[in-house]
Amino acid sequence: MQGRIKSTLTYRGAGVDIDQANRLVHAIASLAKTTHRPGVVTGVGGFGALFEVPIDRYRHPILVSGTDGVGTKLKLAIAAGRHDTIGIDLVAMCVNDILAHGAEPLFFLDYFATGKLDLPVATQIIDGIVRGCKLAGAALVGGETAEMPGLYAGNDYDLAGFCVGVVERDGLIDGSQSMPGDVLIGLASSGPHANGYSLIRKVLEISGADLNEPFGERSLADVLLEPTRIYVQAVHRLMQRVPVHAIAHITGGGLLENVPRVLPNQVRARIDTAAWQQPPIFHWLQEQGHIPDEELYRTFNCGIGLVLVVPEAALSRALTLLQELGEQAFAIGTVEASNETTAGVILE
Repeated sequence: MQGRIKSTLTYRGAGVDIDQANRLVHAIASLAKTTHRPGVVTGVGGFGALFEVPIDRYRHPILVSGTDGVGTKLKLAIAAGRHDTIGIDLVAMCVNDILAHGAEPLFFLDYFATGKLDLPVATQIIDGIVRGCKLAGAALVGGETAEMPGLYAGNDYDLAGFCVGVVERDGLIDGSQSMPGDVLIGLASSGPHANGYSLIRKVLEISGADLNEPFGERSLADVLLEPTRIYVQAVHRLMQRVPVHAIAHITGGGLLENVPRVLPNQVRARIDTAAWQQPPIFHWLQEQGHIPDEELYRTFNCGIGLVLVVPEAALSRALTLLQELGEQAFAIGTVEASNETTAGVILE
């Protein structure tokens, strides 16, 4: 009978090493403990993660959740052989999203998938996730590691994350309080963050640039792999002292698409693009890729990673507080009435 299997098969022989995965889980458990905060009930390793809602600190708690990945920035990390900060990007993309609703991050879970588990690489990635959780004040309570030979080629891997936070019902930020006369504050980004990397990789391809070539006092890889800035702690401290009407996380879609998401109908944002200095990497990308201005501003954050909408009377105090909290902040525009039925933005 043809096709009969004559040798014993194992999962390892099929490309999945359970023992290696168990060693990673053990390493993750130790790292995750360093992120624990009040509310954590169980550590890593169970079928589910348990977290106690902090009802002692909230009268009407609203849970806010967010999920995201890192996108093709992973391809640059793999090409450069640098995996120690990509986990910060993963956490940042999720916690900055729920921050847009005023939420305090409580806990985070990750999903790491690869064709063949490389323990040193995976440990570097998880270490970055741990550092991101510490910056955000979130507990790493669990996740999933999937080894899937045949689905991922070579050293490829993928990352996704999931975050849950909490906000007081009457402190929920949804943009409905934004009104004509409000002002926009832009918080500086650390670079492209984790958006637009398919276009960045195309620019690298057509320009022939090498990731190891100098870019100012750093390398091009240093600049492009700079992790996404996490704004949680500074903005939460600001919100305790200054009214914040809306928050926009500037991710895919850039300023053109993300700012209108947090504004009510029949208003628009007028943004002065000369109010801040774009990091040199965006000028380089535009020049090397011959990227039109509109495409640049709807693909990249162009130096502004978060936009806050505050009353005009609070502008000076907010800028001073943000500077004291270690953020570069700029008054970048105003909210004005519009005849359009939906919110919009004008770049000047």
